[in-house]
Amino acid sequence: MAFSATVTDAVVAQGLVKHYKEVRALDGLDLRVPQGSVLAVLGPNGAGKTTAVKVLTTLIKPDAGSAQVAGVDVLSDPRNVRRQIGVSGQSAAVDEYLTGFENLDMIGRLYHLGRRHSRSRARELLAQFDLDEAGDRMAKTYSGGMRRRLDLAGALVANPPVLFLDEPTTGLDPRSRTEMWDTIQRLVAAGTSLLLTTQYLEEADLLADNIIVVDKGKVIAEGDADHLKAQVGGERLLITVTHQGQLARAQEILEPLGVGPAVLEEHRRSLLLPVAGGAASLADALRHLDAADISLDDVGLRRPTLDDVFLTLTGHAAEETNGGSSGDKQATEVASL
Repeated sequence: MAFSATVTDAVVAQGLVKHYKEVRALDGLDLRVPQGSVLAVLGPNGAGKTTAVKVLTTLIKPDAGSAQVAGVDVLSDPRNVRRQIGVSGQSAAVDEYLTGFENLDMIGRLYHLGRRHSRSRARELLAQFDLDEAGDRMAKTYSGGMRRRLDLAGALVANPPVLFLDEPTTGLDPRSRTEMWDTIQRLVAAGTSLLLTTQYLEEADLLADNIIVVDKGKVIAEGDADHLKAQVGGERLLITVTHQGQLARAQEILEPLGVGPAVLEEHRRSLLLPVAGGAASLADALRHLDAADISLDDVGLRRPTLDDVFLTLTGHAAEETNGGSSGDKQATEVASL
């Protein structure tokens, strides 16, 4: 696909290419974020997500392609791009030996906001991110979720119109992840344009207006969550057998009733099978399993998830990690030099 930037686009990238020796981290990547919307860039480790963010935030230069952020060309005017953006990376960029207030005040000074404005903005953001009670404590006493919220607050000190969040909830516990999602939703409701990279399928489903699925540095699918799920079609029959030794036999019985191969999770004693007949398929499966004397702990039908979409499109799950050196890993190393 190819895009031409418009005044209503917060971010546009066309044909981005980036090599690291033999690794092609980006392979002609195109993307667009309309103003006031959320684009989720979904893919496993090594897919090129972080490399794309580093290009768009001027940390590295692409080998080919072009990009504009807030109407400013990333390659010809990187200084002006940096005035338009806020960035929160995979690791919270927080000085542990400063208080939460001091971290935000320091960022405001670096943006040349002035002493009074920097201090008032720091207090405002601490309250906005539910950190006001901890604002005068050193950041090293914060939980992981609190540090990520402080890092996100730091990205907003200068009220940027465009925000980049690179896997903002990686490593957080479920409660902290939910709190971060709530925070992001409030930002978007206030008009922030957001590019979000993630490995978490439910995160993209919950937060994004549009989703691109990236694998090996290129976009392999695009659409909202419902559109992507529709590409897979049908429903999923999910069973959990009582005895793990019966799982292989259940697979042998059920696969002829489905419209694709079954996916086994032996440690969970479960089987997931794409089917086309809805409730009739469920009833048929139960008859066959009962005839084979296979007992079940659970059984049901569900719509396809984004995980099913990714597995169908790429042949591997979205949360699988790639071994060895990935393009994203090398991009991180280069940008830190």
